[in-house]
Amino acid sequence: MRLLLVEDDNHVAAALSAVLKRHGFDVTHARSGEEALQALVPEGPGFGVVLLDLGLPDQDGYEVCGKIRKRTSTPVIMVTARSDVRSRIHGLNLGADDYVVKPYDTGELLARIHAVSRRTVAEEQVTGAEDALRLGPVHIELPTRRVTVDGTVVQLTRKEFDLLALLAQRPGVVFRREQIISEVWRTSWEGTGRTLEVHVASLRAKLRMPALIETVRGVGYRLVAPAA
Repeated sequence: MRLLLVEDDNHVAAALSAVLKRHGFDVTHARSGEEALQALVPEGPGFGVVLLDLGLPDQDGYEVCGKIRKRTSTPVIMVTARSDVRSRIHGLNLGADDYVVKPYDTGELLARIHAVSRRTVAEEQVTGAEDALRLGPVHIELPTRRVTVDGTVVQLTRKEFDLLALLAQRPGVVFRREQIISEVWRTSWEGTGRTLEVHVASLRAKLRMPALIETVRGVGYRLVAPAA
């Protein structure tokens, strides 16, 4: 797997690159946000995962993550010393697929890399008779991950789309919070509960349909199909 390591500390990058290469990764090292963005151009080699340090010399790592997500769906794992829940939520809301806090265990980091890679491959391989979902004015194209409302494209983050697609596949069915977190975030991390609330609020705002996703108090959420 090709992996893009975005890290401004050469010593840290060299040590981590050596470990990753021993485990079969083809590592490209970017020392700044701009180098990372240049490596992720459409005509570039393509990467399976991006490991993104937040303390970069030229741009804030969060800003770089937002720019990455606008140009590619490549999984992004943030690697940082910022351990507070607010920082984690902010990173996930920007489209990061995972968030690893320094100092970390190398084995855990490798497991997370493989986990996000497996999820991405599984998503890309999903096929079925129903490639699109229509819920009143909302149209969800599963293969292209494109959402429109009354014909207007709505820009969603990776996790926002995953959440909407999950609920939309079974309108009216209540999904437990734990089930949503498990299926969308693939984790049972307790801090993800607040992230789920943020994503639901963001979806309601972006779709301009606050009643589309109903909160079932004490249980979870369900999608209320609008009138056609």
